[in-house]
Amino acid sequence: MRKDVRILLVGEPKVGKTSLIMSLVSEEFPNVVPYRAEEITIPADVTPERVPTHIVDYSEAEQTDEQLFQEISKANVICIVYSVNNKKSIEKVTSHWIPLITENTDKDSRVPLILVGNKSDLVEHSSMETILPIMNQHSEIETCVECSAKNLKNISELFYYAQKAVLHPTGPLYCPEKKDMKLLCVKALTRIFKVSDLDNDGILNDNELNFFQRTCFNTPLEPQALEDVKNVVRKNLSDGVCDNGLSLKGFLFLHTLFIQRGRHETTWTVLRRFGYDDDLELNQDYLFPLLKVPSDCTTELNHNAYLFLQSVFDKHDKDRDCALSPEELRDLFDVFPYMPWGPDVSNTVCTNDSGWITYQGYLSQWTLTTYLDVQRCLEYLGYLGYSIIAEQESHASGITVTRDKKIDLQKKQTQRSVFHCNVFGDVGSGKSGFLQAFLGRNLMRQKTIREEHRSYYAISTTYVYGQEKYLLLHEVFPDFDYLSDADMACDIVCLVYDVSNPYSFEYCAKVFKQYFMDSKTPCMMIAAKSDLPEIKQVYGCSPLDFCRMHKMPPPQSFTCSTAAAPSRDIYTKLTTMAMHPHARLRCMCTCNRCTFCLCQNFLNSELLQTVRAKLYAVVLRRHISQADPKSSTFWLRASVGATVFALLGLTMYRVLLKPR
Repeated sequence: MRKDVRILLVGEPKVGKTSLIMSLVSEEFPNVVPYRAEEITIPADVTPERVPTHIVDYSEAEQTDEQLFQEISKANVICIVYSVNNKKSIEKVTSHWIPLITENTDKDSRVPLILVGNKSDLVEHSSMETILPIMNQHSEIETCVECSAKNLKNISELFYYAQKAVLHPTGPLYCPEKKDMKLLCVKALTRIFKVSDLDNDGILNDNELNFFQRTCFNTPLEPQALEDVKNVVRKNLSDGVCDNGLSLKGFLFLHTLFIQRGRHETTWTVLRRFGYDDDLELNQDYLFPLLKVPSDCTTELNHNAYLFLQSVFDKHDKDRDCALSPEELRDLFDVFPYMPWGPDVSNTVCTNDSGWITYQGYLSQWTLTTYLDVQRCLEYLGYLGYSIIAEQESHASGITVTRDKKIDLQKKQTQRSVFHCNVFGDVGSGKSGFLQAFLGRNLMRQKTIREEHRSYYAISTTYVYGQEKYLLLHEVFPDFDYLSDADMACDIVCLVYDVSNPYSFEYCAKVFKQYFMDSKTPCMMIAAKSDLPEIKQVYGCSPLDFCRMHKMPPPQSFTCSTAAAPSRDIYTKLTTMAMHPHARLRCMCTCNRCTFCLCQNFLNSELLQTVRAKLYAVVLRRHISQADPKSSTFWLRASVGATVFALLGLTMYRVLLKPR
């Protein structure tokens, strides 16, 4: 919506331009009329559209042509005033004023014109017969108003129509020659229809129409009013109403009717609610709401955004196979101005045997976009109408900005759900295979991937001690001398070498020593292609000794040359290390079945945390308040308490160990 409206009044001398302005302000006809009225600003609270309005007068006697041209360029709407009892002033409208205004305005954004016939009190006839042909000839003329400054007739209406011509212009919406809506308007309203069609059945049922009405106009339609609307469409369009719901054709017809009957504000209210500007383009403030992301923080989708995206998936998964076919995917992105996902996405997330993106893969791709490029994610949510359908203030409300990673390290815990792993390795070491194996693809399936559809990212979910987390793998280009800050900014580093290539490990060792040896980022060595005979690496020490020397976990054997999908255990280990970078785990198992994992699950359980907190509050704090820390009694009690906790822990360990 515009912040203000600037109205310029032009016309021949003595037609009553100044009198019109003074009659509006004083609500009476002035006895003495100056050559030109000073610029007047009408406050927002006294205008019908609640927008400040500036009214500017023009006087040929006091202003130069250059000043007139400047005022024309600044005006949002121009009122060409003529006298209804002066034929010469009417002729000047087409012979002088319209050509003059056209020459001094941008062709791509023509200023709307209002024809104003003043002094209607002096004649008994109307000038409309003369003016209508002029209006039909010039599409930039919004309307014509006959008024009288002396009798105060239609004075307020004149400036209301001028204001309306700016705030709710006809030009972008409607073509008078074709008597139909313009293509951009049809395109915008079609997107609005599809976003509002919550079940994607091609019609707006009563619930969807009421939601649409409430969203745009803050009030639901009464049942009778709703039926009246459908009856109007039925009478004029045979296929406008289907299954007692409004079809796309009926929806477009309804807005055409609004425009033809002069109710442009209804269509503009709908368009602006769904993010469109005066040029029928989605507003930048709508697509990219303000979102501050401090350094060392990441961005993730929150629960409400995931629920919305799930509903969008369900809406377009017509065959209910939990995957989106190419047709279903095109239908989903039909509300976008372009196709946002290319063929590489199928090699970034999980797909079914047909190569269609699964439900899990769909959510993973959204998670990836949010993490890597949150502004693009906001743009995509805008196209889907997230803030409108989810009834949120803006799309930014669907994004969670995580806390600083340094705080996570200090507190030795994190609430993040997405963990970033950069994968390093020499050419041919098996990095790409490692990424694709994460998506459940063995070597045979990987060979079918076309080079131009290759992806340097892979993202999917893993489970760490019963919690679902996203692991994002990024294959870093193997150029040792040009590692950027982005290549090193991650939660865990994965160093991949080929066990069958004697020179492969050296690259990993150099990367680690130069970039990660002194950092706090955990690293893991991957012995890829473990199905092949292992050859001694040409390096000062073996990979196992290297890992022991630098206090890293031993190299993890990995192969994607399997009959079935490759094992995912290694990816769970990576996620575990990324979640707990401060911890040096005694074993690398995260199977959720062995004693170590069961103990970890128990120690991390809410029940134990609650019991521990209550015992601490009830026992320790009471003893500290009652006992002198210097006394032997205090230390005796503290020792007994520590012994009890140790015995409880040992008992639990043995209970868990016994089934094994």
